[in-house]
Amino acid sequence: MVLRRAGADLFFLLMILSFHSSCAAGTNEEIASLLLFVEHSDCTFIRNGKHYDALNARGHIEKKYNYFKDKITTTEEFIRYSATKSTMSGKLYRVVCNGVGMNSSDWLLAELDKLRGTNLEEDHETPDNNPDD
Repeated sequence: MVLRRAGADLFFLLMILSFHSSCAAGTNEEIASLLLFVEHSDCTFIRNGKHYDALNARGHIEKKYNYFKDKITTTEEFIRYSATKSTMSGKLYRVVCNGVGMNSSDWLLAELDKLRGTNLEEDHETPDNNPDD
């Protein structure tokens, strides 16, 4: 009886670990996509009053991500810890794209919504709604 219970507990633990790993993998993919999005944008990043190009912005965000990695379990936390504001001054990061300025966190959260929307559409594609048919 004890052995059967231990086997059930082990199975349950493995299922939880498998679920956690798949969540982490999805989060890692989203973070990687957002970093590429930043790098390939034509936007100007404003951090503590100084302007930076997209490649420098990506480098800074990635550096902060690596520093806070142990605290980050969701993509939203990645944005909050790594791409929202200066930890030194507390000033919000801004981005200017095509002459329009906004908080970097709003910009990245909007892109995250687009990424997730695309993934949902791909996951639910059936022969009846496949545009290639």
